[in-house]
Amino acid sequence: MAGGFPQGGDGGARTADGGDGGGIRTFPFPVERSVCGVGMQIALMGPDRTWRADAPLDRVHRIDFHIVMLLDGGPLRHMIDFTEYEATAGDVLWIRPGQVHRFSRDVEYRGTVLAMQPGFLPRATVEATGLYRYDLPPLTRPGPARLAALRAASDQLRREYEDTETLPLSLHTAVLRHALTAFLLRLAHLAADSGDAAPPAEDSAFTLFRDAVERDFATNHSVTAYADALGYSRRTLARVVRAATGETPKAFIDKRVVLEAGRLLAHTDLPIGRVGAAVGFADAANFSKFFQQHTGTAPAAFRAEHR
Repeated sequence: MAGGFPQGGDGGARTADGGDGGGIRTFPFPVERSVCGVGMQIALMGPDRTWRADAPLDRVHRIDFHIVMLLDGGPLRHMIDFTEYEATAGDVLWIRPGQVHRFSRDVEYRGTVLAMQPGFLPRATVEATGLYRYDLPPLTRPGPARLAALRAASDQLRREYEDTETLPLSLHTAVLRHALTAFLLRLAHLAADSGDAAPPAEDSAFTLFRDAVERDFATNHSVTAYADALGYSRRTLARVVRAATGETPKAFIDKRVVLEAGRLLAHTDLPIGRVGAAVGFADAANFSKFFQQHTGTAPAAFRAEHR
């Protein structure tokens, strides 16, 4: 990746609508652009902001990888999941896989951009660094000392990424993972301090449940089914989910369903019935009732409010 944002090749984007298109475009990690094909990229940001030539980033889209932007310029506005975040020099924006976002039009993003492919880091590191802490705010504002430490860690990571001559590929990749972990641990500590989120969950049972919900929420809303598939009793599952999130398993599942439904309502023209089908409701009326119960707003009104 030679400056700017990581660009994909000819691989097509997917749509997330539970059907045959019309949904939100999802762009895959452009691994073919990585130095030595490793599962991360880091570079200075430039004016060329696109994953593909036919995919201007000022349109709503999502990616299936992590993006961290350590900004040197601004101000700018960046939309992430219905919220417009105002960011400027020294701020950090972290967009996680699946989050719907949109870059500012006609604004130059300056600073360092890091892209990470899911699976590049081992499970223990993923949990320690909070890679899937969707409860944490995407925007953080480090103070001077923390910002200096983040910049130093970022610069070291970029040097290691670009150094392809001094180590064989296996050691180069191992060093990258360590340098990336150091940067992410600093960033995760900063993000956790910037909000009122609960401490990171380390219980493997919750991790398995969270991953299963992320994979199957569009087709499975049953706590019993998740418990059975994971080999836990409902009581055990309830205990670990409440300890990790303060919520019941059912509330956790429903929140994920509502988030996806809201994304599709706000950012696509799919009929409400198709939105419901995309998140597991065969009947449009049942979906509308469910959505209004959880948001206080009917789907059509929610769509109008976010257009």
